[in-house]
Amino acid sequence: MTLALDHVVIAVNDLARSVEEYRALGFTVYPGGDHHGRSSHNALMVLADGSYLELKAWKSPAPEERWWRTLNASGEGLVDFALRTDTPVEDLQAAQARGLLTLRGPVDGERIRPDGEHLKWTTARHDTADVAFLCGDITPRRLRVPDAPELLTHANGATGIEQLTVAVLDLDVSLSRWRALLGAHTAPAGIEEDAARGLRTARIALDGLVVILESPAHTNGNAQLAQHLATRGEGPYAMRLRGVSAPWNDPAAAHGFVPVA
Repeated sequence: MTLALDHVVIAVNDLARSVEEYRALGFTVYPGGDHHGRSSHNALMVLADGSYLELKAWKSPAPEERWWRTLNASGEGLVDFALRTDTPVEDLQAAQARGLLTLRGPVDGERIRPDGEHLKWTTARHDTADVAFLCGDITPRRLRVPDAPELLTHANGATGIEQLTVAVLDLDVSLSRWRALLGAHTAPAGIEEDAARGLRTARIALDGLVVILESPAHTNGNAQLAQHLATRGEGPYAMRLRGVSAPWNDPAAAHGFVPVA
C-alpha cells in the first residue's frame, strides 16, 4: 500500500460560488466534472505533494450519501479524506482480514471531465470518517489528478497538506481501526492525555502526512471538540497546509476550516 494522502473532501452547497471563493483565497482551482450516475460534481485544488483538495457539491439531494447528509444537517466543511493505494482490492481484503469490517467495497466511481475525458477509480469506504478511506485509480491517475505545472502553483503558496486533525468519539476504537487498516506499514503512536485541554490524542505518521486523532478526555472534556462531534460527527476538522504565506482567519471563507498555523 502507498501510504500517502490522496485527497481531502470539502462538502459545499454551491460549486461555482465555492470555486470563486477559493480562488480569492489564492488557490488555483481546476474543474473536475460530473460524477457518472450521481448528482454530485466537483472541482480540485491539486498540490505539489501529489494530494488535492476536492470541493464537492450536489445538484439534487442524495440522502444515500453520507457526505451529503453531513452537508445537509451540519453545513459546509471537511467531511472525509482518502489514502492512495495502487492495489485497492488487495489492501481492502487485507484490512478486512485484520478485522477492519467497517471498511467496505470495492466501490467503483466514474467522472466525466468538462473536456469529455471519462475516468474511473475504485474506493473502499467506512460508515464513519474517523479512519481514512482507500482510493485507487483504474484509468491513469493523471486523468483524475492532473499534474500540469500551472495547476500545481497557487498564489497563496500552498504546496501540500502536512497535518490533518480528526475528531473521534472513542480513541481506542479508532486506533484499533487504524492499526487494522495499516497493518505492518506503520504503527500509530501511543495515546497521550492532555488534562489541561481535556483531550486524548494519538499521532499517526504516514508518507508526508501526520494524522492527529483527538477525542474528549472524559464526559466534560474539551467543549469545542465535543460540540464538533455532536454537530458534524467524526472526521477531519483541522488541516495544516504547507507553504501558505498568509493563512486566512475566517472559517466561512474556506467553508468550515482555517489552516492550522
